[in-house]
Amino acid sequence: MNWQLPKIRNRIQLLALFMLGAILAGVAELPFGGWIQIPILTLIWWQLHKLNYQPFKHYFVAGMSFGLGYFVLGLWWIYISLHDIGGMHWMLSAAAVFLLAGGMALFFSLASLSIRIFKYSHISGLLLAANWVLIEWLRSWLLTGFPWMGLAESQVNGPFGPIAPYLGGLACTFLAVWGSWQLYILGKHPRIGGISLLCILLLMPALSWWQFTKPQGDPLSVELIQGNFAQSLIFNPDGVFKQIHFYDQAMKSSHADLIVSPETAFSWPETNLPSGLLDSLQAFSNQSQSALLFGIIGRHHNPPDGREFSNRALGISPDTPTYQYDKTHLVPFGEFIPPGFHWFVKAFSVPLSDFARGAKDQAFFAIKRSGQDPIYAAITICYEDVFGSELAARLRESDKPANLMINITNLAWFGASQAPTQQLRLSQLRSLETGLPALRATNTGITAVLGSDGKLLAQLPEFTQGTLSTKVQAYSGKTPYVTWGNAPILSISYLLLFLGLIRQKQF
Repeated sequence: MNWQLPKIRNRIQLLALFMLGAILAGVAELPFGGWIQIPILTLIWWQLHKLNYQPFKHYFVAGMSFGLGYFVLGLWWIYISLHDIGGMHWMLSAAAVFLLAGGMALFFSLASLSIRIFKYSHISGLLLAANWVLIEWLRSWLLTGFPWMGLAESQVNGPFGPIAPYLGGLACTFLAVWGSWQLYILGKHPRIGGISLLCILLLMPALSWWQFTKPQGDPLSVELIQGNFAQSLIFNPDGVFKQIHFYDQAMKSSHADLIVSPETAFSWPETNLPSGLLDSLQAFSNQSQSALLFGIIGRHHNPPDGREFSNRALGISPDTPTYQYDKTHLVPFGEFIPPGFHWFVKAFSVPLSDFARGAKDQAFFAIKRSGQDPIYAAITICYEDVFGSELAARLRESDKPANLMINITNLAWFGASQAPTQQLRLSQLRSLETGLPALRATNTGITAVLGSDGKLLAQLPEFTQGTLSTKVQAYSGKTPYVTWGNAPILSISYLLLFLGLIRQKQF
């Protein structure tokens, strides 16, 4: 029976890696999750290094195991949208979540292969971190990209968040991976591992001393409206009218400089809305001198690609033509149907949209106030604030300076899950990267105001109907990350791997 022991040990190790991956995802929800993830990553590296240079397939399977644990727990809420709301059979819904988790785990597995590729040395942590950064960057754009549940966003509650204004979220990922490896080698190389890790940890607070953006003008009074409507209502005409009436009346009851309602607050195409609705909102804006921003289904006449509708944010300002922003980065299956996957969509009992994409160079929303310079708000809709490099490019290339970010979203599709807190951390990371405050107006939560440092300033409880009334300070200026994007951290990672390969050939 002794010949079976290695197989049994391998299975136990794979189970241990799966559990560690799940724990790694779970602790991200804790107040200091970014700190707690570091020693958990250390345990994962220890388990992978115990393979002791076995064939690549063993490392690949081991990396897949911890990646599956991480993404199955982190993305399980997709099951809610497929099964509870979409009406898909539970087995097919579970299989879809597992397949997505497996696809994402593939990236984690490839990232961790550098433990096997490069000989163990004092720079192994740098090579692992560099490989991880490049694979995460690949995950952010391959097949339109899905960088959700990266290691970076947890660092808004961790030690390495202060690097974000300089080199972006990928730099947070680099330091999280490198720092956890330095913790792993403390037993074998206490001087190298301990001193380097201590120096970086002492450097992080110092990076926060430099502020690249500064306050502009007086604080802006804002009201963020959270309707808390069940997703099933949008498939019922009475429910749609109820939702439209609520947001219409809630906006007209406000007296703030800026009033924001969530994504698809008016969940019918604008040409099908009740007669006079938009005109009455314009009249209210003219009278109250308030700017309004809300989600709507946009409609295009004679579209060249046949896609008639878009996911749109509509802005109404006093005595000003209507502003519109059409969502650019669409969600696969939710907002566009990839070629060859119409069979999958037919498994739902709800209609899914095939939206038109908005242009990448759309203007910012101008919020005008008497006697002061306009405040320009960069608009994102739901999923778009996952893509930090795309947002940085918009800020960098715009002919107007962004002073504020506004995200409107509707996560009612995902019920009482951790999806809202995950997206909140992503928004916090975007504020850290850009040095700009952010407003989040959501249907069910988390409606919140973020400072220019990513700190949570105010929020509404989830699954409640209400209005968040507060003030937000606009900022001006650009961080190094906005100026340079991901180019520096990607260049550093490429250079490290190139040097690692040269060093490998010398031995």
